[in-house]
Amino acid sequence: MTMDDAQTTEMDLGTIRGLKLTADNSALLGSLALWVVLGAAVVIFLRLSVIEGVTLGLVGAILHWIAELMHQLGHAQTARKAGYPMIGVRFWWLLSSSIYPADEPTLPAEIHIRRALGGPIRSFILAVVFGIVTLLLPPGAYQWWAALFFTADNFLVFTVGSLLPLGFTDGTTLLRWLRK
Repeated sequence: MTMDDAQTTEMDLGTIRGLKLTADNSALLGSLALWVVLGAAVVIFLRLSVIEGVTLGLVGAILHWIAELMHQLGHAQTARKAGYPMIGVRFWWLLSSSIYPADEPTLPAEIHIRRALGGPIRSFILAVVFGIVTLLLPPGAYQWWAALFFTADNFLVFTVGSLLPLGFTDGTTLLRWLRK
């Protein structure tokens, strides 16, 4: 771990496909909060035991981070194909940011648009694939709930949600560069 400043601790999570993975200390808090919320939802809405809630809540939190990483790998693949690759991913709260070289040259709008679309496209494909998997599983089984959550997370958060112009999303990048 290295100290960025007095407020933020950044954890080194290693590398994957040449990308340096780091996590802000808020990612741990976000993960714990998501685990608790999902676990409580399992107990309250599905009427399963606390043990099942704790277990399925943890599975859901892990699946969320897998969906987030897959979204970022979609950006990374597109960026690499465009000739201006990412160098890392920084996880924070329940989301993450693509990291590009600080000395990257000024790029045309087309490159920014292509790179911004890489994550939502990958997430949409995952939502469709796991939507089909969900339909093939017996409704109500643990695997069915996990597949349904992964489908919904990929579609609602990492496809639709990422395209909303919220100031920190792919939608903001698209809106900025489509205007140029």
